[in-house]
Amino acid sequence: MAEISGPADAEEGNYPTVSLKKFDTFGHENYGCINRANVIALSKLTCLVLSDHYSNFLQPKSIWNADEASEGFSLVERTLCLEPLEVDIFRGFTLPGSPSFRQVFGGQFIGQALAAASKTVDCLKLVHSLHALFILAGHNNVPIIYHVHRIHDGKNFATRQVDAQQNGRVLFILLASFQQKVVEEFEHQEVCMPHVPDPETVSLPNLEELRERRLSDSNLSMEYRNKINSKKFIPWPIEIRSCDAINFSEQSQPRLNYWFKARGKLTADPALHRCVVAYASDLIFGGISLNPHRRRGLKTASLSLDHSIWFHRPVRADDWLLFVMESSSASGGRGLCNGQMFNKSGQLIMSLTQEGLIRKAKVAVQNEVPKSKL
Repeated sequence: MAEISGPADAEEGNYPTVSLKKFDTFGHENYGCINRANVIALSKLTCLVLSDHYSNFLQPKSIWNADEASEGFSLVERTLCLEPLEVDIFRGFTLPGSPSFRQVFGGQFIGQALAAASKTVDCLKLVHSLHALFILAGHNNVPIIYHVHRIHDGKNFATRQVDAQQNGRVLFILLASFQQKVVEEFEHQEVCMPHVPDPETVSLPNLEELRERRLSDSNLSMEYRNKINSKKFIPWPIEIRSCDAINFSEQSQPRLNYWFKARGKLTADPALHRCVVAYASDLIFGGISLNPHRRRGLKTASLSLDHSIWFHRPVRADDWLLFVMESSSASGGRGLCNGQMFNKSGQLIMSLTQEGLIRKAKVAVQNEVPKSKL
């Protein structure tokens, strides 16, 4: 049981009480709707009833400890630390050093939207699946507003829809389902992790090292190496060590295996780690459907259209994870990619699918208004 008591009127000494069953939620009233705070009663406790101007205490900046997010924390955690504007409305930013592809990185939309949704669900529930639609490209220099819609709140499951907007236009939609941890459960795993080099025992090159190798490769033309060197290079907040050769200028099989983990320090919170892995899941994934069609001199482009993730087991984003991906089909200007993520023990952590727009690259026009991808 939980008991809420406090001085509603100090002079008259009136002390209202509210009784709740175990796992009930309670909070402040806002816009005629109660239970906004999503505080959970785990045992008997006494809470002080405060006036409305203290309601900001019920809206922390983060579901994890990113209130303290400083230079000591990883860039990806600071990116996922959202600013609360109103109940169920948050603001996110593209921080310096974030992956940039002339527009907001798709993984940033996924991670920040999931963080916003997670902040409106009680701490006993974690995301088990999400489905995202990319509608418009986002501007890196414009804040993103995330509006969370509480579709359902049940004993074991909760559903959230998140709309991401810039300048009043919806750019991205996320639908996420959250589940309370099940104590007794059936479990099996038919799929096996492929045999690949261990990232800590074998010297697998990361993307930075691959770039340096290309710059010093005498087999490549000086013009090509100068072009690579002229491009501004900022390491991603996710470290990637590829098990296979990565070459975006030559034809190859539509599959790729790579190890990855977040750079820097992460707060030990399971909700954060799922947001970080969701953020990382859009890196390179959709581009592998172009692999069989690449050739020297052909400029190509890929854009995410939709993205789905199923979380099977607990995940640590600051430990090595193997991302196994392949493209099963490409037609109609779209490529379909399937992925699986394993931890170092070989446990299947996540399953993923993504469909993307694949085409020959178009010449970019400065200050162009974003257009629908559909």
